[in-house]
Amino acid sequence: MAFEKAIELDELKVGSAMQVELGGEPICLVRTDTDTVKAVHNICSHAFYELHEGWVDDNHIECGLHGSSFDLDSGRPDALPAVKPVPTYAVRVENGEVLVDASAPTNDATPSSF
Repeated sequence: MAFEKAIELDELKVGSAMQVELGGEPICLVRTDTDTVKAVHNICSHAFYELHEGWVDDNHIECGLHGSSFDLDSGRPDALPAVKPVPTYAVRVENGEVLVDASAPTNDATPSSF
């Protein structure tokens, strides 16, 4: 695993999402509570729309284009029209920094499968 700094934790408000690029991949960071940040690939598996432009609801992010919703832990869609998962990535929060390992997804999804 190759964790690298993505952002300072204070840059991301609870309940919001933002895009960063790590290892050449667009990553969507979502802060679900005070100490927890999740990371998924930023491109919706349905229509190539940036997920950080959507809405955060508990442990899900909804695509702002067609309303597909993805579980932030598994990457699986739980609302149509998406049927393919998005890649998820390991995240650590240390010393006020958000560290992400974008070298390999933690699930079976791959960005090139869209």
